[in-house]
Amino acid sequence: MQNMLTIISNALCRITGRNVGTRVVVSRSFADFTPQATFDIKKCDMHRLEDGPPLKAELTRDQGLQYYRTMQTVRRMELKADQLYKQKIIRGFCHLYDGQEACAAGIEAAITPSDHLITAYRAHGYTFTRGVSIKEILAELTGRKGGVAKGKGGSMHMYAPHFYGGNGIVGAQVPLGAGIALACLYQGNNQICVTLYGDGAANQGQIFESFNMAALWKLPCIFICENNKYGMGTSVERASASTDYYKRGDYIPGIRVDGMDVLCVREATKFAADHCRSGKGPIIMELQTYRYHGHSMSDPGVSYRTREEIQEVRSKSDPISLLKERMLTNNMASVEEFKEIDIEIRKQVEDAAQFATSDPEPPLEELCNHIFSNSPPLEVRGTHPWAKLKSIS
Repeated sequence: MQNMLTIISNALCRITGRNVGTRVVVSRSFADFTPQATFDIKKCDMHRLEDGPPLKAELTRDQGLQYYRTMQTVRRMELKADQLYKQKIIRGFCHLYDGQEACAAGIEAAITPSDHLITAYRAHGYTFTRGVSIKEILAELTGRKGGVAKGKGGSMHMYAPHFYGGNGIVGAQVPLGAGIALACLYQGNNQICVTLYGDGAANQGQIFESFNMAALWKLPCIFICENNKYGMGTSVERASASTDYYKRGDYIPGIRVDGMDVLCVREATKFAADHCRSGKGPIIMELQTYRYHGHSMSDPGVSYRTREEIQEVRSKSDPISLLKERMLTNNMASVEEFKEIDIEIRKQVEDAAQFATSDPEPPLEELCNHIFSNSPPLEVRGTHPWAKLKSIS
């Protein structure tokens, strides 16, 4: 064996003109990988539709690696948030998104950056897919000046261009999403609004009022119910007389999608976006997904479901593992490549956490800034007559 290595080493020396010793490194080039593959995806259940999303999805190697990177980043970021919360560095409300990454990654892959998105309080994943950095998200969670909302919004109130939060009131973002879609229709810009809510909000009256107006005015709005099986600690079967959330629009078409498969979500969202852009009005999507953490950090998540149930979903339906296995099976990437991505993401998250714990908190004089987006400085009444607070846009 040693003689063979010596022969190979000498040959490499003659070819390259460098002394490589007896160490031979074998690496695969990009040409070794399959550049594109087609996968069978689960058929969507449909309501008031003759045709639905396709049953096959094409995936390029670059797309696959990008989706993997996005989902893995959200996963590591949420696990870091969990750690910082348990260390009491993050305080207050904190709802984590791990387990549901395919929803955010798949939706973003199917819409354009100029399209609009609004969601509920479980917003960290969408904040990232809409273009906000890990550093700004974690710094916002720790209440620091470098946070995306300058440390004054926290977990539920993060924003970006064409991303409207992060809303703390259950279901309140749905009428707002319908209003954003109305603006798109009014301006005639061919843009759509993706309006997300959970199964826990699905029984609220304001949801159905929004459906009614959106159908009357044919608003370009995709109403998406992220059904993660539990509204806080209550299972959907105990909370809803009908758990067919995609049919809840009655007169609005709907589709039910495997929300643990990023390709299913992408293709369904493309279908829904085309529906809206063609002037047919709103459409409802139900994404069947699952959260690994409890409802929020104050909920251990195992008093109303078993650890075995959570582990079964992790082992059989994890969105990151599913994509990774597809790519490995079809020779679209290597195990080593995924490991390198994982190491890179871990470092990014660690660096972001370092920033989020060392960046200063916003000073008191900035407390009231940005009450209005564009106005002259104004005085703000404080808790006592001597408080001298000002708001600067």
